[in-house]
Amino acid sequence: MAPSVDKSNGVTENGNSVKEMNSSSLIKDLIPEDEQSPVPGLDDPVRMTQNATTAHILTAKWTIAEGWAAPEIKRYGNIELPPTASVLHYATSCFEGMKAYRGFDNKLRLFRPWLNCARMRDSNERVSLPDFDPEELLKLISTFVATEGPRWLPDTGSTFYVRPAMVGSGSALGINRPGEALFFVFAALFPQSRPGTINPGIRLITSQPSQIRAWPGGFGNTKVGANYGPAMTAQVRARQNECSQTLWLFGDSNIVTEAGASNFFVIWRRSDNKALELVTCSDETGVILNGITRRSVLEIARERLGSQDVAKQVSGDLDALDVIERPFSIDEVVKAHQEERLIEAFVSGTAMFISPVSQIIHEDKFIDFPTTENEAGQKVTVSKYAKTIKLWLEDIIYGREEHPWAFVVDETRDDIAKKA
Repeated sequence: MAPSVDKSNGVTENGNSVKEMNSSSLIKDLIPEDEQSPVPGLDDPVRMTQNATTAHILTAKWTIAEGWAAPEIKRYGNIELPPTASVLHYATSCFEGMKAYRGFDNKLRLFRPWLNCARMRDSNERVSLPDFDPEELLKLISTFVATEGPRWLPDTGSTFYVRPAMVGSGSALGINRPGEALFFVFAALFPQSRPGTINPGIRLITSQPSQIRAWPGGFGNTKVGANYGPAMTAQVRARQNECSQTLWLFGDSNIVTEAGASNFFVIWRRSDNKALELVTCSDETGVILNGITRRSVLEIARERLGSQDVAKQVSGDLDALDVIERPFSIDEVVKAHQEERLIEAFVSGTAMFISPVSQIIHEDKFIDFPTTENEAGQKVTVSKYAKTIKLWLEDIIYGREEHPWAFVVDETRDDIAKKA
């Protein structure tokens, strides 16, 4: 467990006084604009590599003896680690995934970033990385985004991906909690999807019985590095079968958990009373990540689709549905397919956002979701609910709807930064 810190006086459990994470001590050593790389266009193929980064990185060092040093925004570059660093041997690392959005009102926004900061504390605790004040972390992240946003997000509707991460950076050839850690934030340019567009449908293949992604009491419900590396062999198998992701199953009952690194949802009609349900695995199982987008999908669906009167009012043609969080098996999905009760399925996450599922391959079975023809006469996956929920969230993200989930980044403030 990470050392507990009394936020009122910065004292660790062993009585030593340490410095807390402090955004007011931030130092900026920025690259002149004329020395920065050109900003790739929204359709530039370099975005497909997911390796095109913005110009700067934010770093903050921590030691068990001194606490947090002054954070710094400086030129993006490699991070130096000793060969004996804890993260290289014991996977003491965690991270978050966020996006910054340029709204149609030209404001820069983050989506519920306080939830990312709170979740990062939980992940840190799971791998014995240091604690911090989540409000200070959010100030640092928003200042970094404000630094890069004006240049790298000039166009309305554009985004970049923000990666806060922390690693055990100190020498450790023994099973001990890290005595040193490094927190850093950088931003990368991902392939740009236009607001309002939706994926035509992705294919999933269920995991093999010999592989388990997460288990109760493990770490599959946290964003630690060890949660993702062992799953990469399954991703290779998915690609070999022309699928986007692995649909992970768990236990003898083949409980449906996650799709790759995304949460999975299915909409079907019950076999008994034909009621419409939106179903996803419960985070109480301990085998899924309670994603920020997942939580938002559930909350907005309950609010706007929970009753027929409200559903018709806000959507026009969608029927109300019951929002259910519970363990469910792949056999239930197969049965619903055989009985023609499947309506649609989709995945959610920061990177993929909301993407419909067109097909699931399970053993020798092909579970196809209903399709329709678009205006161009092409066959596409039915995604009325996924598309509507996506549009609702995009309205919040891009400023078409004022909502408490949107965090507006102040791009004018410079009073918490000091020039190096």
